[in-house]
Amino acid sequence: MQDTDNMREKKYSGIEAELREWVFSDQCNPGDRLPSENVLAARYKVSRQTVRKALEGLEREGYIYAVHGSGRYISERLLHRKKSGNIAVVMTYLSDYIFPKVISGIDEVLSSNGYDLILKHTNNSRHGEISCLTELLEKDIDGIIIEPSKSNLYCRHTELFEKMEKYEIPYVFIQGEYEAMADRPHVLMNDEQGSFLLTRHLIDLGHREIYGIFKSDDSQGQKRHNGYARALAEAGIPYDPSRVIWFYTEDRKVHPYTGLQRIIRSGKPVDAVVCYNDQIARHVIRAIRETGKRVPEDISVTGYDNLESSSDDGMHLTTIVHPKEELGRLAAEMLLHMIRGENTEQRIVIEPELLVRESTRQRRRQEYHTG
Repeated sequence: MQDTDNMREKKYSGIEAELREWVFSDQCNPGDRLPSENVLAARYKVSRQTVRKALEGLEREGYIYAVHGSGRYISERLLHRKKSGNIAVVMTYLSDYIFPKVISGIDEVLSSNGYDLILKHTNNSRHGEISCLTELLEKDIDGIIIEPSKSNLYCRHTELFEKMEKYEIPYVFIQGEYEAMADRPHVLMNDEQGSFLLTRHLIDLGHREIYGIFKSDDSQGQKRHNGYARALAEAGIPYDPSRVIWFYTEDRKVHPYTGLQRIIRSGKPVDAVVCYNDQIARHVIRAIRETGKRVPEDISVTGYDNLESSSDDGMHLTTIVHPKEELGRLAAEMLLHMIRGENTEQRIVIEPELLVRESTRQRRRQEYHTG
């Protein structure tokens, strides 16, 4: 009896191995229908039960699936077990602001290792991110680098990332993080420390009426706000929520501008503004000047990201250096290690560097506010 069982075990194991080799060959593609149990039983000259047991092994591994009354089909998982040489990069934007240089850093590493990029953008929309990931899961890709959209909001599509893990598609988050996915691979800036350095710089210059303008729907905005609040606390300056202007992706070109103008025109004292990034700082400088105030003589302004552009009058911003290409290179290198099955850091955090320029200045003693 035991010899019979051993022979049966060898039969279905051998059949399973042959079927796996065939499924992984260039003859098969996801969605193809497998021959029926009867056809396979006749081909291998075994019982349907032996064939069924061999097929169940491939089902457990996720390479085929059964449709009741129709048969068995090759699953999408197979698509991602064949190396394609394609890596997807999903960013909130592709041609705007810092993103071309981040992508350039990614491409520098991946192209030199024989990979082609598939570029996607979400417009910082959750719907756009879901659409991109859903489409990519149907493509032939070896890995994904993704900047999360509206990362400060709760991630309700974790099942897409779970599906990537099921298909064994490695992925790396860049620039932002979802709280629910914090244990996944990330390459980030230390945004809290960057904003802390900017705010402390203003405090060291004698500023006390320091306003903050931050983006509320991504994790960078929340962390930069935290750094601003921490610097105030360490300097003994009370945190005042009325001195913080929050904005969303959709109103980023309007709300910081109009919000700060209302505050200045109301007569409230403002002698410095910490901005979410350099783009917002440009809007803020224009808003300040339209009220008759000067930058930096009346109000100092800081940016973030080192956009490397000046305002219309040639003023350069005090900001935080953003190593755009390096950020991209680090994410690409991390992904390559994962694709190769090599050990790699799961979280890389780049420390900030303060760059002091023309948009901030020392407050004269008589300008200091008391109290």
